Amino acid sequence: MKKILIINGAKAFGSSGGKLNETLSDHAKKTLESLGLEVDTTIVDKGYNHSQEVEKIISADATIWQMPGWWMGEPWIVKKYIDEVFSAGHGKLYASDGRSSQNPTKNYGKGGLMQGKKYMLSLTWNAPIEAFNDPNEFFEGVGVDVVYLHLHKAFQFLGLSALPTFICNDVVKNPQVEQYLNSLTTHLHQAFGK
Repeated sequence: MKKILIINGAKAFGSSGGKLNETLSDHAKKTLESLGLEVDTTIVDKGYNHSQEVEKIISADATIWQMPGWWMGEPWIVKKYIDEVFSAGHGKLYASDGRSSQNPTKNYGKGGLMQGKKYMLSLTWNAPIEAFNDPNEFFEGVGVDVVYLHLHKAFQFLGLSALPTFICNDVVKNPQVEQYLNSLTTHLHQAFGK
């Protein structure tokens, strides 16, 4: 991989100033650049041009989606970005939904044009990791990637394949920013340092 796009989905809202996601996004950029990679960024809350974002996604070997977990998923600004930019990318990010008139019930989701490219979720949650992984806790042991299945499928619809998800937990009740940064460095080295 040579070029990475970081999409920062932080949003100042309620009690959150979006600072942790901004810090993680900036740290990821510095870490990836230290590995010799070219890094481009989009800060969703500062606005974006749909067609320019399509080109940024196309030119990236991998896209990192840095965002908080709000009400069991991505913030609305990230969903809005996906709806607008992916729709603007018809014919460039994906050709069709993958089906044909000869067999209309098969191959849905296989019309993506981004094969060979990757994506990575980098998430911040107030929930402890046990809320995702313990069968007796809130998410009943399904794990963070099942909670984000809808996003995984949206990215796979484009033909992208997943890198391992990164998550910071207890970010409000027990923030450990230095630990998060160290863990992110290790995660990025494992995902991109090969």
